[in-house]
Amino acid sequence: MIELKLTAIGNSIGVVLPKEALARLKVSKGDTLYITETPDGYRLTPYDPAFEAQIAAARKIMKKRRAALGELAR
Repeated sequence: MIELKLTAIGNSIGVVLPKEALARLKVSKGDTLYITETPDGYRLTPYDPAFEAQIAAARKIMKKRRAALGELAR
């Protein structure tokens, strides 16, 4: 478990992530992280859940319309 501390950043409160957490998340300064609520608490991830859903829908359409997309590609 990694302990996080809250700190004042201007008029806001921020969380400082240690190098170990940044390495595990494969993120660095300037990257965006997403926090989602789960039944067990919260999940912190560099992947946008909404974008993941859009990609899944696109893959389903591409699989269904493979022949038509192949023809359009020619």
